[in-house]
Amino acid sequence: MNAFLSLGRWAFPIPFAIFGLFHFMNAQAMADYVVPSYMPAKIVWVYLSGAGLIGAAVAMLIGKYDKLAATLLSVFLILLVVMVHLPGAMSGGDGAQASMSMLLKDLGLAGASMLYAANLAKDRSIIG
Repeated sequence: MNAFLSLGRWAFPIPFAIFGLFHFMNAQAMADYVVPSYMPAKIVWVYLSGAGLIGAAVAMLIGKYDKLAATLLSVFLILLVVMVHLPGAMSGGDGAQASMSMLLKDLGLAGASMLYAANLAKDRSIIG
């Protein structure tokens, strides 16, 4: 059973790498859809977050700076919940249910990232 559960260390970062690639593949549409209207330079935020997602996934996969990467990933996800999904969920209307679903997904992923940083991370050189 432990061998099966240890696969989670490898399975957890892969979706973040794919999400990061999506940021580069469809940046303009993502900038229009996801980045809040009050933020300047929308496309820059899309590329920056895509690079961060890929960087976090690589760090977790190779085990170098993985605690720092998982911690920063959880911060990013919580900011995404507060800045993007929460306003959409509170607005009511047609998109509120979709925003709430995304809010709950990203909140769960932030919690999982915190658990990874606390329990699975190998490299503790930056954050003890």
